[in-house]
Amino acid sequence: MNQASDMSGKAALVTGAAGGLGRATAVALAKVGADVCVVDINPAGLEETAELVRAEQVRCLPCSVDLSTKSACMAVVAETIETFGRLDALCNVAGVIFFNHSEAMSEEQWQKTLAVNLSAPFFLSQAAIPHLLEQAGAIVNVSSSAAFIGEAYAAGYCATKAGLVNLTKAMAMEYMHKPLRINTVAPGGMMTNIVSSFASMPKDLDPGLMARFKPLRGMVEVDDVANLIAFLASDAASGYHGACVTIDKGITAG
Repeated sequence: MNQASDMSGKAALVTGAAGGLGRATAVALAKVGADVCVVDINPAGLEETAELVRAEQVRCLPCSVDLSTKSACMAVVAETIETFGRLDALCNVAGVIFFNHSEAMSEEQWQKTLAVNLSAPFFLSQAAIPHLLEQAGAIVNVSSSAAFIGEAYAAGYCATKAGLVNLTKAMAMEYMHKPLRINTVAPGGMMTNIVSSFASMPKDLDPGLMARFKPLRGMVEVDDVANLIAFLASDAASGYHGACVTIDKGITAG
């Protein structure tokens, strides 16, 4: 896999960092020298991540924030700038999924999915772009293989992840002539805390339909995806702009 370039003296912001892919991404960035602001609604998990980041001899700013509102997104970027004095990479990793029959999905679940998976990456980008332009930085969004294949009982998740891919492309075109790179990563299934959502699924879902998006080659390694995100966040990925890089062990191949 391509390796991230040295990010010593640079700063990154990673959402969903209390565990899973967000934590692995924060550590991957720390390993190449970046100071990292780690964001999540889980303060205990966030502190564990902060310890791992600081073990790489870089600074870490843990922010326990619910990113469901624009004001929260703006505030966490402002705190990052106040602490580190700069921002070189925004990694929008946080995501939620609710498995349910479409007709039974509550308005609260729908709005939460939109807020975390799509609105938060946009509002964080709004706040971060002026600072990223100063540093010729990067935005890396995390979509999903669900952006490209229909997954039964996950309409909200699929819709928001597909939206995130095209949001990435639209913003990449807008900033085509500016010193900012905007890309997205689309992983297949991983063993992360988002898998715990399976435990709360209604019992009457059709297992045959669920099996259609089961990876034939197994789950994707979290660290592989984290390293890809760190690479795209670094100057080593200078040729990537407006790209959606799939890392799904072939689940979207056919």
